[in-house]
Amino acid sequence: MNIWLPFRLVAATAVTGLMLTACGSSGEPPTASGSPSAAPRTSSPSQSPATPVPSATAATTPPGTRAPTTPAPGGSAPVLGSGSLQPLWPFATLAEAQAWQRDYRSGGHQPWHLDPDRTALSFTQGYLGFRDIGRISSHSVSGAHARIGVALSGPEGGTAAIVHLVRYGTGPDAPWEVVGTDDTTFSLTVPGYGSIVRSPLVTGGRITGVDEGIRLQVRQPSSGALLGSSCCSSAGGNDQPWKQSVSFSRARDPVLTVVASTGGHIAEVERFTVTAVRTG
Repeated sequence: MNIWLPFRLVAATAVTGLMLTACGSSGEPPTASGSPSAAPRTSSPSQSPATPVPSATAATTPPGTRAPTTPAPGGSAPVLGSGSLQPLWPFATLAEAQAWQRDYRSGGHQPWHLDPDRTALSFTQGYLGFRDIGRISSHSVSGAHARIGVALSGPEGGTAAIVHLVRYGTGPDAPWEVVGTDDTTFSLTVPGYGSIVRSPLVTGGRITGVDEGIRLQVRQPSSGALLGSSCCSSAGGNDQPWKQSVSFSRARDPVLTVVASTGGHIAEVERFTVTAVRTG
């Protein structure tokens, strides 16, 4: 998500669209095939401090981008797809989130949707394909918003990203939906969060690091295959700008995920940031 791009969240009980990605019948997060400290910037629409928690066991599936957000009054769910927040994963429409609620109420189907930690890991490992990132490094929940830090499974390396999630729908069993990431030393600010894009796509942001190589991906929830990728733009320094383009095709979902990642020092992916864009 784009940094320094605050959005005003609107409280509402109705929500527009997000599509459900592939789910197993076992109740576990789906396994998809495929594919640390400056002032926070956001790739999702403001960030509250995360509270560290002990490392958690990784879910069997995949994190995300940074978004500026403010908890909705009374903790009610924000409106998704309206421009303030975009639904990235796992549901593409409110109808799909509500269908899961009905299945959960009748038979306890896939309870992991009620756990922001497991949803953040499923997004990171299953959807983005970053298998080495399998540990929770921080956990903060405030009303309808959650910000979950994800990190490499081993002891080395700091937080790879802070995944921003919101409750999608109404009721105490409204599932968690990824809407972006809260960014600090690595941000994705171009294109603007929620903007309409076409291929080729020019991206950019800021980064702090040494000998960084930035990889880009464009993804959509309805397919495991990449829509486009680009590697690798050299970057580094202290809060320096970076810029790179990526071409993509076969986009059919209304909301796409643009992912920028860097690594190569101790793991292929050590940090990442995501933002949401629209196709029309």
